[in-house]
Amino acid sequence: MQKQARDTRGRYVVAAVVLWAAAARGGGPEPAGPATSDAVALCHEADQVPVAERSAVLARGLARAEEAVRANPRDAVAHFAVFCNLGKRLEMERHGGGLFATLGDLRRVQREIDVTLTLAPDYPAALAAKGEMLVELPRLLGGDPREGERLLRRAVALDPDDPRMRLMLAKVAQAAEER
Repeated sequence: MQKQARDTRGRYVVAAVVLWAAAARGGGPEPAGPATSDAVALCHEADQVPVAERSAVLARGLARAEEAVRANPRDAVAHFAVFCNLGKRLEMERHGGGLFATLGDLRRVQREIDVTLTLAPDYPAALAAKGEMLVELPRLLGGDPREGERLLRRAVALDPDDPRMRLMLAKVAQAAEER
């Protein structure tokens, strides 16, 4: 049961944070400053570096994102950068077997995506990320597949040319039909 919870938590984090690239592509609000841009870039860079270096890159990205949030608490992209860097760090920790040490971080990831959407309700990457998170997360931890699918549909309606969001929605719709 504990392994299944770790696997599920990790799947939703990975699927959701992959969508950060849509934010950088102009599918959402502009970063408010250099710390925000750096944080987003570091989250992307973490996927490109060797695994041994990934933790350090994500730590720098999270620090820059937190700095950006402190400088401008209304910067939706800064909050999304916290979500991205922290989510990828959670995924790394999942592979290390940690569960209880990261439950606080899991709640923080959820808060950051909620703040992002409060500040920028039509931010397609954030809508898709939260939708995927709600689909993958167990109900016990706040999952809601129907709401997740609704958010994914909204994200695709706002950015119909994003193939990742369309693929995510197709997989969710197929899983719903199978249920």
